[in-house]
Amino acid sequence: MLFLNIDTAIDKGSFCISRDNEVIAFEMTESRNEQAGWLHEAIHHAFQQNDLDFGELDAVAVSNGPGSYTGLRIGLSTAKGLCYALNKPLICINTLQIIAAAVELEAKRYICPMIDARRMEVFTALFDKNLTQVKEPFATILNEDSFSDILKEDHIIFTGNGSEKFRSLIKDHINAEIVERNIDARNMIALSLKNYQEKNFSDVAYCEPYYVKDVYISKKEI
Repeated sequence: MLFLNIDTAIDKGSFCISRDNEVIAFEMTESRNEQAGWLHEAIHHAFQQNDLDFGELDAVAVSNGPGSYTGLRIGLSTAKGLCYALNKPLICINTLQIIAAAVELEAKRYICPMIDARRMEVFTALFDKNLTQVKEPFATILNEDSFSDILKEDHIIFTGNGSEKFRSLIKDHINAEIVERNIDARNMIALSLKNYQEKNFSDVAYCEPYYVKDVYISKKEI
C-alpha cells in the first residue's frame, strides 16, 4: 500500500510517503506561516525525487484535527484536491489519536493526548492502551481536579504539546505521567494502514476539519 500522509494540524507541517510500514520520503517545515506555499511544492518534489507517480497512490491520509484552524484547512484542502484529481480514497485521522499512538507502547492503562489551545485550555480525549477511544474529543480548561476521578484508580499518560501546562497541577501524582513526544506525519503510518484495511474513508466532497470548538472569524478576516 502506498500512502501520502499529511499533518499540518499543530506546530509544524510535515508529510511522508509510505509503502506499508516503510517511510519512503519525509519532509517538515518549522514555520506554520509557510505551510500553504510549502506543502504542494514539497510533495511534488518528493514524488519526483523518488521516481513515483501520483497514480500509484492507494490513498491520501490527513491529520484532521483538532488543532490550528488555518493548519487544518491547509492540510485537508491539499488532501481533498489530490484525492479528487486522482480519484483516490481520503482517510481523515483524528489528531489526538495520532498523538496517543506515539506513546501507545508505553501506556499501562490510559492515554490522554493534549493539544494546546492557549492559556490553560486544551483539546483532549481519552484512549485506552489499545488506542480505543474512551472519551470523545472535547475542549477543557485545566485545573487541579481535571481527570481526578480516573486518576484515583488508573494510570494515565498525558502527552502532546498541551500536557506540559498540566504538570504543575498534578504535581507528583502516582498515577499521572507526562511524556513529551513530538509527532509528525510518520506517526500516521500505522493508523493510515489500519483505516485503509477497514475501509474507513471520508467523503471527499463534504468532509470538513474537526475543530471541536466553533470557529469565530472577525470582519477583518472575511
